[in-house]
Amino acid sequence: MTTHVAPNDLSHVIEADRAHQWHHLINHKPFETTDPRIIVEGKGMRVWDALGKEHLDAVSGGLWTVNVGYGRERIANAVRDQLMQMCFFSNSLGTIPGAIFSEMLIDKMPGMSRVYYASSGSEANEKAFKMVRQIAHKVHGGRKTKILYRERDYHGSTLATMSAGGQWERKAQYGPFAPDFVEVPHCLEYRAQWEGENYGERAADAIEEVILREGPDTVGALCLEPVTAGGGVITPPEGYWPRVQEICRKYDVLLHIDEVVCGLGRTGKWFGYQHYGIEPDFVTMAKGVASGYAAISCMVTTERVFEMFKSEPGAPLDYFRDISTFGGCTAGPAAAIENMKIIEEEDLLGNTDRMHDQLMGNLAGLMEKHRVIGDIRGKGLFCGAELVADRTTKEPAPEALVQAVVADCMAQGVIIGATNRSLPGYNNTLCFSPALIATADDIDQITDAVDGALTRVFGA
Repeated sequence: MTTHVAPNDLSHVIEADRAHQWHHLINHKPFETTDPRIIVEGKGMRVWDALGKEHLDAVSGGLWTVNVGYGRERIANAVRDQLMQMCFFSNSLGTIPGAIFSEMLIDKMPGMSRVYYASSGSEANEKAFKMVRQIAHKVHGGRKTKILYRERDYHGSTLATMSAGGQWERKAQYGPFAPDFVEVPHCLEYRAQWEGENYGERAADAIEEVILREGPDTVGALCLEPVTAGGGVITPPEGYWPRVQEICRKYDVLLHIDEVVCGLGRTGKWFGYQHYGIEPDFVTMAKGVASGYAAISCMVTTERVFEMFKSEPGAPLDYFRDISTFGGCTAGPAAAIENMKIIEEEDLLGNTDRMHDQLMGNLAGLMEKHRVIGDIRGKGLFCGAELVADRTTKEPAPEALVQAVVADCMAQGVIIGATNRSLPGYNNTLCFSPALIATADDIDQITDAVDGALTRVFGA
């Protein structure tokens, strides 16, 4: 007999979770000997589990999402009010929050002009991929269908976005993949593939080499994260992005920037690409767009791309034939409007820059103390520390020990992240992405926990 449990009966909630919920990413049947961890409340930078234990969240909801922190009543009220007035209508028609947020968003993105709503980052990237393929047929005679992606980058969990994924452990056992997705080399200078000066330009030139190998008349787009996220928090080396932009223009390759993690302030600017002076053709975003208060993603493009889809008379299949059901839910843009206002009113971009200096300074201090830290890198409140078994050889620290550091921090009441089950042999980077409201005391608590964990796990 099925028993429906009361949400406030935590013992029943735990049993319902154990019996019926299939959790994301964690090992199969993980709760045979321990209870599942249930998060029941959040306020500011902190969350509480079902046992009443407080945790400082240094990963913004575990997935770089809750940019403005927990418990924002004004966002919740805006969503509630909007849903009561008009909850949903197909995005073939318009709604008030959809129109208003698109205007607010474009105001932050000079050179861009059109917003296409969906409900997840994977879905937003799929929209861009479909546009590239349709442009290949409409404009290039069926050529230029290939989409380049970068080793270590991640663009989603659907089959098409996995086809464009550079994290091979995430792709294992899901092939065969969609054709005409082609990998280009990563740009992590700490693990440089080439010797000599001007590494950034050399890493970009490797993209040109792939274009020439595949044939410029076959390559339609290049999809990159501005800062690689789950692939190890990789900040681009100097000279990389200007050369990438030059290559794309030279070969008429559309530049697609995946801002699903970096967007809406994570790097200290509204979007990560805005640090580098580049002009993308597509920008995709999700996560921090509404800080997790409602599901929303956006595929943003230029007027030039939009014009490519205008149909000739008598061409009934010539428009962008796509729909996203929950792109029509008004909760997402209603939450996004308030989210953007909070970031502006509280100067969270400025705070992100200030706390970046604090976080990187603290990590530099840890690097002096712990030889297991081989490299630190990051942009804004989006930083990583790569752990190594040996600094001279740069041999990666074993993934099990990296995860032991994460577990030790959790036991101390601090939630950090790490690359895991993604990059064969290189799941060795600790990840820090606290909410943009973080204070200096919060940053100190995070790095103090890491200090203690490194000492206990590695003995030094």
